[in-house]
Amino acid sequence: MVSDIAIAVDHLVKVYRRGNQEEVRAVDDLSFTVQRGVIFGLLGPNGAGKTTTLRILTTLARPTSGRASVLGHDVVGAALEVRKQIGVVIQEQAAELFLSVRDNLLTFARFHGDAGVAVRRRAVDVMGRFGLENVAETKVQDLSGGVRRRVQVAKMFMIDAPIIFLDEFSSGMDAILKRSVIELLRGQAAQGRTIVLTTQILTEAEELCDDILIINKGQSIARGDLQHLKTLVDRLYDVTLSFERAPEDLTQIVAGFHPLALTVTHNTVRLKLREEETRVLELVTLLAKRGRVLRIEINGASLEDIFVELTQRSGRHS
Repeated sequence: MVSDIAIAVDHLVKVYRRGNQEEVRAVDDLSFTVQRGVIFGLLGPNGAGKTTTLRILTTLARPTSGRASVLGHDVVGAALEVRKQIGVVIQEQAAELFLSVRDNLLTFARFHGDAGVAVRRRAVDVMGRFGLENVAETKVQDLSGGVRRRVQVAKMFMIDAPIIFLDEFSSGMDAILKRSVIELLRGQAAQGRTIVLTTQILTEAEELCDDILIINKGQSIARGDLQHLKTLVDRLYDVTLSFERAPEDLTQIVAGFHPLALTVTHNTVRLKLREEETRVLELVTLLAKRGRVLRIEINGASLEDIFVELTQRSGRHS
């Protein structure tokens, strides 16, 4: 019977030792599972242990203790089997610098046992999707860092590995290309591929991820889909009002509601509040009486709000 679990991590620990023998626990007793066919986001501030965790799962680093498996294969005891099941884009990796973009894609496919006319056609299609047609015959060493990154991510679409790991996949992509790649990733997950990603751009994770794990200092601090994570941050609202002309006494009006943030751009006012819903509506009503309102938008906590609050909370408790 095929398990629904793509990745299992059990009490994983990774300790690094610096020159003076000081221990750094990059991953600290981390446990989680990832279901097949989901887009899983591993999020955390810089130094949280995200890349170290990915390096262990992709057999590039050995854990100090604990276990991890990919599609049932232990990442230490069956590393070769794990590598056969995955595609990897991690920050420090580079494409083959002395090969052209086209040859990078074709060689990568060949390493995974694919070659022939169909693969060459796939390379043309992938280059088109990633905006690489104009540099198809250019050596990767002659490309900018952002375009090299595109080549790395494009390689993942040359193979049929059931799991791919993407560390900051959108680096070097403009908004249009990023949108296209997000749609490609959604399509891959819908076909059953498991995608594990890290990103500092939380709107990407909010838009893409079915399941999210937030870690800090190598430990889990929150886990679930976006709706569940929102329940962990209570009474946080983002309010936007666009006026024909912003009220002159705006600051005085909102002072009694103690906003966490207040910004005014032209005639658009944005507030972040921690209040009961009735109080938020009271403030909106007060402001609407001070000028002609063109648009009102009230939203609950965004993933960025959740991320900041939970990581700050975990830092205070550590």
